[in-house]
Formats: sequence, structure tokens, C-alpha cells
Amino acid sequence: MNTASSDGRLVASISLDLDNLWSYLKTYGDATWSSYPTFIPVVVPRLLELFDTFALTGTVFVVGQDTELDENVDALATITAAGHEVGNHSFHHEPWLHTYSRERIVDELERAEAGIARVTGTRPRGFRGPGYSLSPALLEVLAERGYSYDATTLPTWIGPLARAYYFRSANLSESEREIRSRLFGKARDGLRPVHAYRWKLDHQELLELPVTTMPLLRVPMHFSYVLYLHQASPAIARAYFRNALRICSLRGIGPSLLLHPLDLIDKSDAKQAAFFPGMALPAAEKRRVIDSCLREMTSRFDVRSSGAMAASMASTPLRLRQPDHD
Repeated sequence: MNTASSDGRLVASISLDLDNLWSYLKTYGDATWSSYPTFIPVVVPRLLELFDTFALTGTVFVVGQDTELDENVDALATITAAGHEVGNHSFHHEPWLHTYSRERIVDELERAEAGIARVTGTRPRGFRGPGYSLSPALLEVLAERGYSYDATTLPTWIGPLARAYYFRSANLSESEREIRSRLFGKARDGLRPVHAYRWKLDHQELLELPVTTMPLLRVPMHFSYVLYLHQASPAIARAYFRNALRICSLRGIGPSLLLHPLDLIDKSDAKQAAFFPGMALPAAEKRRVIDSCLREMTSRFDVRSSGAMAASMASTPLRLRQPDHD
């Protein structure tokens, strides 16, 4: 169960995973990723304007590699200057992070922390794995490094379907397919809790803020999926999101929802990403859909950053869960 604010509304959260253009191309096997093409200078101002419109303080999960690219620095610095939280989204943004050794995980986190702190002036205290990638070793290292929360899990059964679609559309060698063989998780991830809980680790605990999926059905409800439905039927998309929020409210769950950069841009902003689903939809139309969703969400819930949502649960008794060992 989530905590409630002083006005009785459940506390919810809003965040954006700042996956850059190069990271999308890298995941899909496009060799042009190595020149690190970026759309951060376009995406960040649009995100901050969106948050400002709804008077929201949100979280931006930043990829460490992007802090080393001069063309991104000014935009990244504006995130904390505007009062928003920055989180760690790994250094290399490889969705096979769960295959890393403990030593490599430590290096991944350290490099990202240092870059994010240098550019934004803030050391991240929250983490989200790229592609919802998580492992017991990663959770242990996060706790040891003093993280307040992890926000990686996506409790849905559709991972294998997403992976099959990805393998059909991506340009990958056999070795690349092998390393991505568990991308997007397993069907049994749908059995994970939708509400917040704590991981029971060897010597301590760590708060988990799952990316909320629709309770009971366990299908995604964050903004990328609403935009996907909108292309088929705006009416269905509106009803889907409204009913998902209603179910969350009835179940006592304050949703933790996220945005992706592709939710705020279109193919005119990033021609190399034109093949991604939804990129033919004009950015202005995407914004209207997201505005409608946020009006609905903020009317029902007290929407905060992920860090503020985690802080609201500091003294709340939550279920303990053992990390999954494959």
C-alpha cells in the first residue's frame, strides 16, 4: 500500500528515462551509435516545460555516458537547476546489465555517479536499470552504495512478446542475440508486486518502486503504451489510461509512471529513430495526449518525484521480498 498526502490523495510519482538516440541505436544493432548522436538538447527543454505546465517535480534517470558529451552538458545541468531529481540510469545503458559481474556493476555505477554529480551538482540516490535490467548483485551494490531506492522492475508478463518483436526488427549478430536473450524480462515477472516493497538483502534492505502496470491484468500503462494505443484509437487510449488509474486508486496503489524521450519528439527531431513505433505521430499530438493523461493523474494523485515518493515511505511497513536468482 502507498502512503497518502495531507489532502488524502495517494502519493504517486513521475519520471523520465533519458535514453539517448545513440543508446536506442546501440540496442538495435545500428553501428552509427558509436558516434554518440544525441537528442538531449531537444528532449530536456520539452520535458521541463511539461513539468512546469503541471507544476510537477519529477525525476530524470540520466545515462552516465551522456555527461561526457559536451553538447549535452548544458541541457543536463538545467534539470537540477529547475529543482528536479536526477537518478542513475547506468553508464553505458546496456539492457543486459543483469549479466555483469559484481566488479563491473561497481564500475558502472561509480562512473555514472561521478559524471552525473559533475554536470548536475547532485549525486544520484535512485537507480533504474536500462531495459528494466536487474540482478541480485546489482541490488546488493546499490544498497552498499547508499541508494535510497531502486525503480527498475516492470511487473508484466509481456516481456517475451516484446523481445520477439525486438528480435524481428533489430539488426543483430548471433552473439548479440545471445547476450540479449533475456531482454525485457520473463513472463513470470508478471507475478512481481505492483505496489512498493523492500528487497531483503544479505545485510540490509532496499526500497523497490516498481514501474506501475495495470493491477490484476499486469499490462503496461505508462505513457509510451498510451501513445501506442492512441494511434489505433484515441478513445480507447483515454479509456484505458483512465480505467488503469481508477483500478490503482481502488487497490490503494499510487502509480509510479514514466516517460521516454520518444514520447516527446517525432521523426523530424531524430531521423535516425524514425523506424521506432510512434515516431510518425507528431510531437504536438503526443504532447496533447500526455497533457490529458497528466490532468487525469494529478486530479487523482499527489504526483511527486521518485525520490520524494520513496521518502514518503521511509517509515511505512512494506512487504519484504527476496531477489530473484535465475
